[in-house]
Amino acid sequence: MVRRATSYRLEFDAAAIYQYPEHLRQWLDGLPNQPGVYVFHGESDNLPLYIGKSVNLRSRVMSHFRTPDEASMLRQARRVSWIPTAGDLGAQLLEAQMIKTQQPLFNKRLRKNRQLCSLQLNDTVPQVVYARDLDFSCTSNLYGLFRSRHAALEKLKSIADEQRLCHGLLGLENLRSGRGCFRAALKRCAGACCGNEPPEAHQQRLQQALEALRVVCWPWSGAVGMVERGIAMTQIHVIDHWFWLGSVSSEAEARQLQRIPHGFDHDGYKILCRPLLSGEFPLIEL
Repeated sequence: MVRRATSYRLEFDAAAIYQYPEHLRQWLDGLPNQPGVYVFHGESDNLPLYIGKSVNLRSRVMSHFRTPDEASMLRQARRVSWIPTAGDLGAQLLEAQMIKTQQPLFNKRLRKNRQLCSLQLNDTVPQVVYARDLDFSCTSNLYGLFRSRHAALEKLKSIADEQRLCHGLLGLENLRSGRGCFRAALKRCAGACCGNEPPEAHQQRLQQALEALRVVCWPWSGAVGMVERGIAMTQIHVIDHWFWLGSVSSEAEARQLQRIPHGFDHDGYKILCRPLLSGEFPLIEL
């Protein structure tokens, strides 16, 4: 009974301190029912409070006004602005870039990860390699994108557990000459380290498990324009080696955006890989 009463009291208190942000009502009048990115601004012109995206700007922004959990942000907000896009893809790209460059107070921070790494398999033993040393957009035999070396090795251990692979043959621990690994005695390793299975079978299972994590090399020689058509507008998203250069309204403008991007953009890759390769959007080779 005590726990239920406490829970009720906390919920009541949260609702009690919430007040509808009447001072922001004026900014709702012009909100369109179309995709785009919106920004809640506070007193500072340089540090937004919150940046979000939606396929329906008006509906999404108004949903913030009905959320007591966001009372603190709404009390600090002084105005709302928005940028329409052709569709959800353009909204995702713009939102990710704006959050990364403007670092709004109430968003999860998206910063360039200098430890971004992957597993590379050129022979039998996977190696952890870093985006600071290799261009991941055009390096072959990369599997998975990880925030740290530890995360990459933990994924490799997970694959070893699922596929009964040998930690010694994967480079995760040292093997003693002429002896199998400790996991083989526990039947957690199929025994490639002690002759109970051919090394080729071990390698095949490793390769098959890694294939689901393959990082796709950029398949074009240069930049491409991905055409996204919406009800109110059409945009050409210019992409080069998984790096979003910007969105424009004409092919002539798209050609002017071409430049060499710097570094591998993890967020851009996650957003763009499937849409680009699926054939869902018309492409213009630039």
